[in-house]
Amino acid sequence: MSDPKPEQPVEPTELAHTPPPAPTTSAKLVAEAFGTLLLVLGGVGTAVFASNHFTEGGAAVYSAVALAFGLTVVVGAYAFGPVSGGHFNPAVTLGLAASGRFPWRETTGYIIAQVVGGAIATTLLVLIGLFGPDKWLTTAQDAGFASNGFDALSPAGFGIGAAIIAEVLLTGLFLLIILGVTHPTRGTPFAGLAIGLSLALIHFISIPVDNTSVNPARSIAAAIYGGGEALAQLWVFIVFPIVGALLAGFAYKALFDGTRTGAPIGR
Repeated sequence: MSDPKPEQPVEPTELAHTPPPAPTTSAKLVAEAFGTLLLVLGGVGTAVFASNHFTEGGAAVYSAVALAFGLTVVVGAYAFGPVSGGHFNPAVTLGLAASGRFPWRETTGYIIAQVVGGAIATTLLVLIGLFGPDKWLTTAQDAGFASNGFDALSPAGFGIGAAIIAEVLLTGLFLLIILGVTHPTRGTPFAGLAIGLSLALIHFISIPVDNTSVNPARSIAAAIYGGGEALAQLWVFIVFPIVGALLAGFAYKALFDGTRTGAPIGR
């Protein structure tokens, strides 16, 4: 009987090129929850703390809130994006599914994780507020806790029609940008930066209109502590960002991801 052949040593280069295992479903959901928590903690946290403290610095607070939402998306995209794709937004998840970039069967889990992550974030903000100056938390909640709204709840007094148009339009554009910069063949390694900057731009446009949603998880998280009026108007900021995202997802698939069926003219 011959001796067994000794095991061949594994070359270091082979180990270096071994792809890491794909993230588990639970890891993806936890990443989505953490990413949404970061987004809401950064954006809503800046809004409630800065607006309550720097009451005379309207323009500065406005800019700080817009940049905070954009920066949290940049950081979250690079930190958690490699695990879950970095949606952090139910509208983005549904829009990606509509475009064929994400399985419909996984949307429910992602949306639940995002809503839970956002709710935990605002709960943490409330816990911080409990130890704040006298009546700080009451003042923040009476002011809506950075909730989205129209009419009396709009920062500049815009009505429901303006809020609906802004949410459909800006969420749709946000999705088109995401789909473009993350395209499997035409995308860019700077996708996270582009997405974050676009979200900041969207906030610069629409904070005066309805405090900018484009993200139902963010809207739900703030409305939980924003009072009865914020909760009564919440449906607008759930329905219409999703409408805008779905329209953009289906449109992108039809307009930009079509398959060429014939040879170019002239050949």
